[in-house]
Amino acid sequence: MTHGFNDSLPLFTDADEAAGTPLPAHADGRLPSYIADHRKRLRARFMEGGAQAVAEYELLELILFRAIPRQDVKPLAHLLLQTFGDLARIVAAPVVQLQRVHGVGDAVILELKLIEAAAQRMTRSRVMQRPVLSSWAALLDYCHTVMAHRETEQFRILFLDRKNVLIADEEQAKGTVDHVPVYPREVVKRALELNASALILVHNHPSGDPTPSQSDIAMTDQIVQACAALGLTLRDHLIIGKSAEVSFRALGHL
Repeated sequence: MTHGFNDSLPLFTDADEAAGTPLPAHADGRLPSYIADHRKRLRARFMEGGAQAVAEYELLELILFRAIPRQDVKPLAHLLLQTFGDLARIVAAPVVQLQRVHGVGDAVILELKLIEAAAQRMTRSRVMQRPVLSSWAALLDYCHTVMAHRETEQFRILFLDRKNVLIADEEQAKGTVDHVPVYPREVVKRALELNASALILVHNHPSGDPTPSQSDIAMTDQIVQACAALGLTLRDHLIIGKSAEVSFRALGHL
């Protein structure tokens, strides 16, 4: 079966140089047969069986093929997984941390960040302009995709209309590893500008533990009061951890 891939092209990228090892390519740019054959087999297996047909490191290899066209990328795939833990954390890792990994150059970072952006766009499209109650699982999936692996706190607001349809999703503030400044007046002001009727607050805990802090609870109470004064409703406040989330409404805080 032919899939239209060509490993014989004499391509060269920054990532090849960044690897710091001699390129095992022929003088005319062709890959040695053992690398070219491995790439063809792996691509064919993926095209025929999908993601379930390949291991996580092999899926990462497939991503790295484009960035490093003339080199065996399996060692780099394993190194990235050892460094960050899994594919999701690799894709979401800050650029400065990726640059510290031996073998990662601009071309590799571009491929990884393109995948991150595509994943965020895809999950976001499943919740925008839809009632949040009927797409709650998709909403949580989106929040985890965007925020779960961030190294610093981020505060987002989901704005809803009178039918609880998500009309806007905006980042309100960024912070440090354990704090993000939030101003209730700015939150309700933006809601009025968008003609929203209700809000859902979302922020992440880079520690991975989504348990609300006392400052989280106090800040939420302040926003509840600000919303009530202007006829707005705070539907929920979600805290996103590494692999789980906490709902203030489910905990009885709202």
